[in-house]
Amino acid sequence: MGEFTLELNEDQKQVRDWLHGFAADVMRPAAAEWDEREETPWPIIQEAAKLGIYSLDFYAQQFFDPTGLGIPMAMEELFWGDAGIALSIVGTGLAAVGVLANGTEEQIGTWVPQMYGDANDVKVAAFCSSEPDAGSDVASMRTRAVYDEAKDEWVLNGTKTWATNGGIADVHVVVAVVDPELGSKGHASFIVPPRTPGLSQGQKFQKHGIRASHTAEVVLEDVRVPGSCLLGGKDKLDERLARAREKAKSGGERVKNAAMATFEASRPAVGAMAVGTARAAYEVALDYARTRVQFGRPIIENQGVAFQLADMATQIDAARLLVWRASWMATAGKPFTNAEGSMSKLYASEVAKSVTAQAIQILGGNGYTREYPVERMHRDAAIYTIFEGTSEIQRMVISRALAK
Repeated sequence: MGEFTLELNEDQKQVRDWLHGFAADVMRPAAAEWDEREETPWPIIQEAAKLGIYSLDFYAQQFFDPTGLGIPMAMEELFWGDAGIALSIVGTGLAAVGVLANGTEEQIGTWVPQMYGDANDVKVAAFCSSEPDAGSDVASMRTRAVYDEAKDEWVLNGTKTWATNGGIADVHVVVAVVDPELGSKGHASFIVPPRTPGLSQGQKFQKHGIRASHTAEVVLEDVRVPGSCLLGGKDKLDERLARAREKAKSGGERVKNAAMATFEASRPAVGAMAVGTARAAYEVALDYARTRVQFGRPIIENQGVAFQLADMATQIDAARLLVWRASWMATAGKPFTNAEGSMSKLYASEVAKSVTAQAIQILGGNGYTREYPVERMHRDAAIYTIFEGTSEIQRMVISRALAK
């Protein structure tokens, strides 16, 4: 277990600078084009794969960083480059986390490498949890998984929505109901292998922001997957369901939900994404304020602008500290007693929205045009308070933790 530190070591600094170079030289120049095209930037993902950024090895190294700072540091730099392109590069990671959080060693070794492919043939993966009537309300999930004991297969039916890489992914990780009577405790996660009959892409969403990232519905019609595709295995599922039934009878402690285990692990990482976007907008605004002359002097010499920038810098640093604390706690095995993971995601998300809005204000009319990147950053920032648990849900999680 690494000690908590605010200083990156030399190896981490080298990785940070390497990622920053990729973000500045490859992502930034292409950001506006792919935002307009609203398409997955396959050439940039492939370039990231050739450099080793889009790979299982890279994310494993960051994930197992003993300080816990590898992932948030990487997310901040990539999302500083561009949120839409970055999400296309890291979106596979949510599916990978779903397998890491719930799968066996054999399942992890089999499926996670297939999610990425290789530099010559890149692949992506999708994590499918939300549904048209079940976003924050996971207990309302309707996608069903029924076990066919004679064939040792699970049969999945339902529709998923808001799936990053949904339909274009090689590997889909699908959360489904196996015992409706248990509500959210009766869920399980399944791997749907490439080219499995019955899985198709539904509506592709045209979004306000992060438009270079593919988001779509995933339709499951009598999708059959082998029993080995149940993450964690059937014995573990049966034991978990039995405990949940007993707890339901006795009113005891809750049993962890499969989808929530994935989201809890990823919330500080989402906070780091928000920090990256906020920092990018702040830096554009700071540079503009230093060079934009009005009434005979740079506008940063006006107290109204200078104070805005001071607040923006302070909020970004505070958000980063919350993200780093939560990331270190998760790696160190310290429980989020006061919902520190949700705190980091909540605050960083809100900071990203406010800082990008302030950046537009500092740039004035220029900030409202697509000639400058802050309007795109502001559109991108809106998603952080929505996906992987809205700000309202984070506040509910935090308040419940405080009330115990």
